[in-house]
Amino acid sequence: MSLLSNKVAIITGASSGIGRASAILFAREGASVVVGARRQPELDALVEEIRHEGGQAVSLAGDVKSESYARALVDLALTRFGGLDIAFNNAGTTGTPGSVPALELAQWQETLDTNLTSAFVGAKYQIPAMQARGGGSLIFTSTFVGHTLGLPGMAAYAASKAGLIGLTQVLAAEYGAQGVRVNALLPGGTDTPMGRAFTDTPESLAFVQHMHALKRLAQPEEIARSALYLASDASSFTTGIALLADGGVSICRT
Repeated sequence: MSLLSNKVAIITGASSGIGRASAILFAREGASVVVGARRQPELDALVEEIRHEGGQAVSLAGDVKSESYARALVDLALTRFGGLDIAFNNAGTTGTPGSVPALELAQWQETLDTNLTSAFVGAKYQIPAMQARGGGSLIFTSTFVGHTLGLPGMAAYAASKAGLIGLTQVLAAEYGAQGVRVNALLPGGTDTPMGRAFTDTPESLAFVQHMHALKRLAQPEEIARSALYLASDASSFTTGIALLADGGVSICRT
């Protein structure tokens, strides 16, 4: 049997990178998926690919910072597929890099709203839907930045992503008895459109690769497999954790 047979999943940030790879993998493992992102054409192409492979998928474009969009994604899961078992809150931004004195308040707020507040409004509607099914798996994409090391110029990004780990722990404690597991996934450097902004020259790519113990970047499909573990019953006794899938960047000093 497939790992996610008869499950329904919401995946945000699904138009590219880790979210897209996860949507394809979850569907291959039997889940009916609701995919969200800002770009409708990319979502349409993703849904077509999943359906071409025999999977079930629907899309809804919108802004994850919007509470009405968070509600609409859950409503779509309920009306099209009958419930919600998994939510992979993956959408995010690196924000505007720069030192704290140079950072505008609006830039700081935009990063926190996109990475952290979006997770709050997502969970606000996802958790009751999971409770109605007797439980589920809630996943947030965090990062090693601000958790195991700091990178200059990434204060807003680090603060927002570290906040997700605190949110993860509280929600796991609050809803574990009701069968809702909550975990954070912390990827390392990954070959995605967002990640390529930091590796846009041969020198910068080599530098970032060397930061990792594996001396390479992850492919989105590799991070998707870690998300699949957290989404599936393979992790049935795992909740409240910050799962590093970071290629050893947190421990590498060579």
